[in-house]
Amino acid sequence: MNFRPLWRYEGQLLDGALMTLLLTAIAAAAGLAIGVAGALALRHGPRPVRIAVRAYVELIRNTPALIQLFLIFFVLPGIGLKLPPFEAAAVALSLYFGAYATEIVRSGLDSIHRSQMEAATCLGLGRWQVFRHIVLLPALRNVYPSLTSQFVLLLLGSSLASQVSAEELFHTAGFIESRSFRSFEVYAVVCAMYLAMVVACKLLFAAVGRLAFRWPVRR
Repeated sequence: MNFRPLWRYEGQLLDGALMTLLLTAIAAAAGLAIGVAGALALRHGPRPVRIAVRAYVELIRNTPALIQLFLIFFVLPGIGLKLPPFEAAAVALSLYFGAYATEIVRSGLDSIHRSQMEAATCLGLGRWQVFRHIVLLPALRNVYPSLTSQFVLLLLGSSLASQVSAEELFHTAGFIESRSFRSFEVYAVVCAMYLAMVVACKLLFAAVGRLAFRWPVRR
């Protein structure tokens, strides 16, 4: 084993890691927005909207993410919608995360008992106030561990973007391996970088959870 030849690629590895984190953050933010909107549509939308959202969730959750990425990157240009590799990966991962987030957020909304909403209405809170203070925040607290776990899976799954030449960490690893011929060393370093990013994200999410959800759960 000789890791010394990899030092010349230090900058590229760091750039790949940053691109991985950026891709994950974009997909997570867009996917969470999709998840909240989809969960609300499943609970309060008209029947055609509920059917459409349910079909989207089942389609995404029951097909490989790689095929979804290939459809966006290779098939959409046939109808005039061509996306660069990074943008195509961001769209595919956003839709992927959004389908899972829809089910996670929906389960959180279902965990809020209707009596709590009725009590808030009796106290004079408006519809938006009830949703924001009584429903949304407690629901997010209930599903926060599931969302953070799904974020970690999204971070690891972002390596699929290398299949369409998006310049994230795993794609960078393939490039370096083809130049250095140090397969074990390259992928050992990349594995350690993924592990470091996951551990850092878990510590960050734990800190955010303690700050954001400090009110008591039980009396």
